[in-house]
Amino acid sequence: MLQITNLSVAYGETRILRDVDLEVGPGQVVCLMGRNGVGKTTLLKSIMGLLRPRAGRVEFNGRDLTRSSPDVRARAGIGYVPQGREIFPQLTVLENLQVGLLANPARPKAVPEEVFEYFPKLKEMLGRKGGVLSGGEQQQLAIARALAADPKLLILDEPTEGIQPSIIGLIGRVLEGLKKAGRMSVLLVEQYFEFALKLGDRYYVMEKGSIVLHGDTASLDKETIKPYLAF
Repeated sequence: MLQITNLSVAYGETRILRDVDLEVGPGQVVCLMGRNGVGKTTLLKSIMGLLRPRAGRVEFNGRDLTRSSPDVRARAGIGYVPQGREIFPQLTVLENLQVGLLANPARPKAVPEEVFEYFPKLKEMLGRKGGVLSGGEQQQLAIARALAADPKLLILDEPTEGIQPSIIGLIGRVLEGLKKAGRMSVLLVEQYFEFALKLGDRYYVMEKGSIVLHGDTASLDKETIKPYLAF
């Protein structure tokens, strides 16, 4: 589904990613972990085309997207929920969701009902401005906006950060439902170890811009990963 090969990215003269290799298979949930500042968000932005790599390759569904723009990647089937949510504060909930529809290849005229089945509270807030929602409500909206595009791969950057436990539970159930349906793959950046362990099929750990550990989550224990995470 997604294959990253020898990816290197720099900000000016500062090299952030160093020869990163990463794969996400069809229907898999892959967790990317590591402390703050090791390059996780930079990797996600590179996958989405928001940053151009100095070297390496990004392939999606067998298609080379290394030099493609973000909108091309979105229409190819990559949904992105950035850290900080980045919803449009002056647009209503409905209008935010309609932005997600722009990348949906089926070109539906209305937001798929399935989105509201995952996040029923949003249906009660369609006319409310995104900027007045709580942090948990904004996170639901950000994920729902990405799902409105019916992506083949959903990328989430720390979706549980700063969110109350009940909403973390809801997001976990949504991701479990997506995994069970087998319709899309998920690449999840997550600091919350138990959350990642419960959902993930495979894991990658980053340190100083490189992948230092990877494998099946079934074989992962807390002591192995502890030196690379902030518990």
